[in-house]
Amino acid sequence: MSAAVVEPVAGWEELVRIWEETDAPEGCKVEVIEGIVTVAPTPANDRNDIADELQRLLYSVVGRDVGIYQTQGVSLPESSGIYIPDLAVLPKAVLRQPGNRVPAAEALLIAEITSPNNADHDREKKLWGYAHAGVPLYLLIDPHAPAGPTVTLYSSPGKGSYRESTAVPFGKPVTLPEPFGITLDTGVFPLS
Repeated sequence: MSAAVVEPVAGWEELVRIWEETDAPEGCKVEVIEGIVTVAPTPANDRNDIADELQRLLYSVVGRDVGIYQTQGVSLPESSGIYIPDLAVLPKAVLRQPGNRVPAAEALLIAEITSPNNADHDREKKLWGYAHAGVPLYLLIDPHAPAGPTVTLYSSPGKGSYRESTAVPFGKPVTLPEPFGITLDTGVFPLS
């Protein structure tokens, strides 16, 4: 099953209402990407395994005041988006407000893991959205990259883009800066 796309709608409040009222099949992910409501199937096993490996590592370095979430909605009104990242690392205090989404700018790190059918969403549209929202670290894990499985860490957002990025093939380490201060062993990620 590939992602379904619905016609774009105007107005942030209307987008939020449609997102909240979309009745998708259980386990599907409903997002708004550049004003278009999308419904995607449950992530594949290899994507869930990658998310688990990353989550285990991150839990070893974050305090109890920080949470790591796989189903948390993040709002990006400036880019007409509501995303459900594969992993969002957020201060728990942010989640104490009512609702089912938080501002993307509150995230310490967001990770997306591409799938073959909609990888361009993560590589382009979400990259642009997270940069515009000011997400300090965006980790793109791309098992389906044309040049081979790759992990790219984007950092230093400003003026709508990330000013720094580090890309490594699966199997090579990538360092996550503070507040994490760890080296991620990408060799633990399964190859599709």
